[in-house]
Amino acid sequence: MRVMLKATLDTEKANEVIRSGKMPELMQETVERLHPEAAYFGPLGGRRTCLLVLDLEDSSQIPPTGEPFFSQFDAQVEMTPVMNADDLRKGLAELR
Repeated sequence: MRVMLKATLDTEKANEVIRSGKMPELMQETVERLHPEAAYFGPLGGRRTCLLVLDLEDSSQIPPTGEPFFSQFDAQVEMTPVMNADDLRKGLAELR
């Protein structure tokens, strides 16, 4: 199941991680572990935000996927089912 993970980092916690010099290492470790199809980083709503597109094999992968963002960044995490163009075509074909 393809999902988009949106992790909105807590500003104070992220500031601590940046000051410690660990932000690049923690982000790299997280991205390498999750193997996202796409990864984007930037400010959304005035907060540091990560957007990752992931293909989860099973819903049991949800807890370990979100946990690094909770534990390392006190982040708010949302996961939303999403489709790529091929998925959309396949789904629309079933509507006939």
